[in-house]
Amino acid sequence: MKKALLIALALLMAPMAAMAVDYKEGVHYTVINQGPATAKPEITEFFSFYCGHCYNFSKTEVPKIKANLPEGVVFKQNHVDFIGREMGVEMSRAFAVAHQLKIEDKIEKAIFAAIHDKKQHFTNRDDVRKLFIASGVEGKTFDAAADSFMVSAQMSQMKRATTNAKISGVPTLVVNGKYRVETGAIESYDELLDIAYYLTSLK
Repeated sequence: MKKALLIALALLMAPMAAMAVDYKEGVHYTVINQGPATAKPEITEFFSFYCGHCYNFSKTEVPKIKANLPEGVVFKQNHVDFIGREMGVEMSRAFAVAHQLKIEDKIEKAIFAAIHDKKQHFTNRDDVRKLFIASGVEGKTFDAAADSFMVSAQMSQMKRATTNAKISGVPTLVVNGKYRVETGAIESYDELLDIAYYLTSLK
């Protein structure tokens, strides 16, 4: 009887074993530094306002990430400045300003929509300023933030993080400041997120 129960249990466990996670370094993720991971687990999205895939990712996947973060895991975003020529830098500034004013979600949606839906062409910082004003931010508030030490520091941090993670395309997820999720071996965004969640448990 006991043997029969053990066989039955083994049969039940077999499908679960087949579904076990088997994500491999060098295939599903890359270790981007040999130092320690961040003190607290985190998932960081690297993106650009000029990237159409990033726009779609912001609408479909970012809400999933925020809603399904494992307990204790933080979600962050870094804007990259290597897309859009000189305006790539200004868009990084815009994201940093929005972060300092605590209106990231509102401004992120407005800039993405302006570029990809309305086909608006941004040529300088004043064009960005006008979008902030249209979104309810006073011009002098934008100016003060845009030239602030905190915004400059955040822009430098995002650029440094982009370089350290060897980001060459977006959107890209980096986990715990140490693992870059690779997209070459995945078949869906759901799998991308599964890998990211898995990596949050690694040190």
